[in-house]
Amino acid sequence: MSESPLTSSVSKGCFVFKSASKKRKRHVGVGGYLVDDSDDNGNDRFRICQKLWETVQMNTEAIQDQLNKKVLDSLAEFIKKHGLGCSSDVWRQRASEIPTAALMLGVNVPDHAMTFRSLCNLLQDSVTPLVVSVHAKECAAVKLLIQKVLEQLMGRGVSVDEEQEDDTALLQRTQCTISALCQWYKTVTKKCTQVSPQRNENLTNSDLPQNLPVVVIFKDFEAFNSQVLQDFILICSRYTQELPFIFIFGIATSPSAIQHRLPHSVSSLLCIEVFHSLSCTQHLASVFDKLILKSQFPFKLSSRVIQVLVGIFLYHDFSVQNFVKGLQFSMLEHFNSQPLSVLCCQKQEALLSAKTLSKQNVERIRHLPSFMRYVETQEPQEQVQLLTNDEHVKEVCQKLLKNLHKYHKNYYPILQCLHSLTSSLPKFPLGKHIRELHVSCIEKNLWETEEYDSALQLLRILAKDELVAALRKCAEILKSASTKRMQNVLQQLEDFIGRLEALEGVSSEDSSGNGVLSGKMKYQRTDLFQLQKTLLEKESRRTKRMNPFEVLRSQVMEFIDSLVREYLTPAELQPLNEVCYYSSSGVLRQRLNVTPRTSIQAALSHPFYYLQNESLKTDTGTISSAAPDLCIVYKLHLECGRLLNLYDWLEAYVTVMSAAEDQDTDSEECGKFDSLKHARFIQAVSEMEFLGFVKSTKQKTDHVARLTWGGC
Repeated sequence: MSESPLTSSVSKGCFVFKSASKKRKRHVGVGGYLVDDSDDNGNDRFRICQKLWETVQMNTEAIQDQLNKKVLDSLAEFIKKHGLGCSSDVWRQRASEIPTAALMLGVNVPDHAMTFRSLCNLLQDSVTPLVVSVHAKECAAVKLLIQKVLEQLMGRGVSVDEEQEDDTALLQRTQCTISALCQWYKTVTKKCTQVSPQRNENLTNSDLPQNLPVVVIFKDFEAFNSQVLQDFILICSRYTQELPFIFIFGIATSPSAIQHRLPHSVSSLLCIEVFHSLSCTQHLASVFDKLILKSQFPFKLSSRVIQVLVGIFLYHDFSVQNFVKGLQFSMLEHFNSQPLSVLCCQKQEALLSAKTLSKQNVERIRHLPSFMRYVETQEPQEQVQLLTNDEHVKEVCQKLLKNLHKYHKNYYPILQCLHSLTSSLPKFPLGKHIRELHVSCIEKNLWETEEYDSALQLLRILAKDELVAALRKCAEILKSASTKRMQNVLQQLEDFIGRLEALEGVSSEDSSGNGVLSGKMKYQRTDLFQLQKTLLEKESRRTKRMNPFEVLRSQVMEFIDSLVREYLTPAELQPLNEVCYYSSSGVLRQRLNVTPRTSIQAALSHPFYYLQNESLKTDTGTISSAAPDLCIVYKLHLECGRLLNLYDWLEAYVTVMSAAEDQDTDSEECGKFDSLKHARFIQAVSEMEFLGFVKSTKQKTDHVARLTWGGC
């Protein structure tokens, strides 16, 4: 091979030529991860997704603050009453009792962090800066618990000199005692009196600086070691005359947990008052009402996705925070997998985006199932335009987006009205919560179900006062609607209410549609056949002649039924619904409701898909000698029964490892194993036991029992 003139040299060397056609790698921002190979609106989708998520976070935090306001205010009043409202003499007369608030938060443990954060902020702003919150995992011993209390109190939250802050920062563990806290407390309260007696406008008590309560919050009371709690309470009770302690117990189960963890001699030192927070199901209902079931929020969830999220909530953790995280994942997945999600925004922004759709996105619109159904309903000439003219598709897309937004503005008020009418019916035929009714409406025609028919039958026998009260609730809901059609519906409802109230002389007997037998018939002597004939005639006359209330009630029910059929149509029938509705429930269930055992078995059976190593590719039923020890041991144990002989298992492992070292499997060297292989095998078996695949058994000392079956 001839040498190039550029590389000819007396000495040998290595010459590197940079490719002129290779472009410099462009930095990809966060929004670039939403860009497909041939898509150019990834940054816009990321911006819209981020804006929507900020809206979700702001609204959920506002909802939780509003729901917790009542119980947090009650706690603040409790602490003011037992702390700021008491003089020094009262504290000295209390002997050793410590005011304690038992805060019942429920089993939704992931939501407790936000509640305690709001509580700490409220107490520090309006009651006392001396607030401490401790976790059970940080306080395994009394010494550690006292250290945490002192570190949080002396390290922040109190105005002291810089020299004193340095001294407290260097506080050694041997000085972490309650007596040291007493000395520090006296210094701080005295300095507060001298420097800033009006530090907080809300704290106007003249005796405030000398009696700032020290609030200790036990976030997870049930998780604390009972002996640690007992010792800490006994120690604090000895200093109640010098330190105004107030405890707050965060309890997830019931108030009886205090009696179960503390003996009477210790619990008698606490003056306990119970506070109940709002239930997690009511919290979830508020999230649905004020966030998801609003036309102002463009991102929507399909019925199956809602069922997955609600199912995880009801059957796993009762956590609203995890539900919101599931909503966040749905939003990210929708904007990542659906390029047309650039239209999932507010109305005006969506119309502007529709005008500037790329050719590829126009083609994607043509392939949407809902748009294809819309094309099939048009005239032949219009169909040709929709399939060939991109500009015409953009114009039609704008019109369909307007109709989609109008559909949501009319859908949610009617949904709330129907829920208001049916939520108090016996046995709740359409569901107790509005989310159940919403799922039924968006997945099928509600008026074709038996539950809807039974609900209408129950509504048709409402008395006058019940019907008027129900219609007034619907009128209040429709007053907040912004569309002209909903205002017309409101006027018709108010007209019905006025006509019902104008009816006079309608007794309960007449309003229910039931009559009584006449006195003549009552005392007439007759046989069974004559009585049956008379009752049938009475029934026929009653059904033919309806009183004015029954006529008007029937008209009201027909009007409500017409609203349901017109506005509560399934969302999938709306053209371009795929733009804003996320429907990949399988992906959501796979990501959020995972099965650890199945995932671990898949990883151990097919390590190539996780490690991306070509040498790990094997045929079905074979074991790669290059696989990790744990994978080899796992696959070998699948070939055994209920009991596994450890020596046979080790020999099989050594045989596989010998193949990796290019040894002859028939030779004597293959059956031997050194200490290194033995140690690796023991470690792999220990990991198998840790993962729950095997356990030691007393039946045979050199065997282990297999715990799982049906490996991948």
